[in-house]
Amino acid sequence: MMRKPASTGRGGPTHCPSSIKYKLTIEYEGTGYSGWQMQKNARSIQGTLIDAARELFTGEVDVQGAGRTDAGVHALAQVAHLEVSHRLPPQKILYGLNDLLPAPINILSVEEAPSAFHARHMARGRSYLYLISRRRTAFGKRYVWWVKDELDLGRMQAATEIFRGFHDFASFADKRIDKHLSTEVQIDRAEIVSWGERMIFRIVGSHFLWKMVRRLVGILVETGRGTISPADVKRLLTNASDLPARYTAPPSGLFLAQVLYEGDALEPLSPPPLPPLMKRS
Repeated sequence: MMRKPASTGRGGPTHCPSSIKYKLTIEYEGTGYSGWQMQKNARSIQGTLIDAARELFTGEVDVQGAGRTDAGVHALAQVAHLEVSHRLPPQKILYGLNDLLPAPINILSVEEAPSAFHARHMARGRSYLYLISRRRTAFGKRYVWWVKDELDLGRMQAATEIFRGFHDFASFADKRIDKHLSTEVQIDRAEIVSWGERMIFRIVGSHFLWKMVRRLVGILVETGRGTISPADVKRLLTNASDLPARYTAPPSGLFLAQVLYEGDALEPLSPPPLPPLMKRS
């Protein structure tokens, strides 16, 4: 077995002059990482992948993801492209990278991609899941938000419907990060269901602003608690407010579930395969 790299992904981004590209599908448990994007003096998913690929290919590489996940956020199927200087069989890359990567990061698949492929620019949509637990759990604390209060699912579903369509989500943006970006986002699907002792919120859109999904969840929970009405939620899409920032949900329950490209179909809604087993109620 190949040895794991000692680096924690703190080096700067690299550029590989070659046009040989591979499409990677990756799952990771984001606890203990600063997020996807490489950051100075922090352990990131992207940086850890680059370290492993440098060792496998014995040279400079480039890894770019389809989306930036925040610190502590997980992925069931993040997509990235790997650009390298020479070709290896996809199966050898899959086994080689997984031998080098720490346990919380796993490459699910590797396939050779056209030189023009770009994981982020060519993505047509992204699907996120958020798990809310109705009880304290000994096994899933890292993967859920335990809400102690009784939540009204009907009120939450009514609020969720308001998010669908093309809206200005300025109230759900972080003004420090997104001040130069458009806050208008197309939401193709938003739904929340009861699944055993969990509630699962799924949202599918063209792109998402930093912390946007977690703030949507925070507002949904307040709606379920009865402190905010669906009418109040609707006003957040027409009048800028700092209310969602005060109710930002923790990162533990958030998963990047699917990145959609031309021709891809949205996968059926189901919870991540995490303990304890969850049966739909």
